[in-house]
Amino acid sequence: MLFKVIVIGMLLLIGYNLFSALYHMMKGKQHDPKMIKSLTWRVGLSILLFLLLMLGFYTGVIVRT
Repeated sequence: MLFKVIVIGMLLLIGYNLFSALYHMMKGKQHDPKMIKSLTWRVGLSILLFLLLMLGFYTGVIVRT
């Protein structure tokens, strides 16, 4: 159950950073440092989520049905 909460929380954070970058892109210039920072966080969290899912599958927390 805790694993599901962590995954959903990370997905929400990824979505937040994606829409934050969209907001900064639409609000100002294209190379806004805030937009770049949001996209960097999004990519980092996506990689971390992927590694977390791989670890969960490897340790047996996530099982194939």
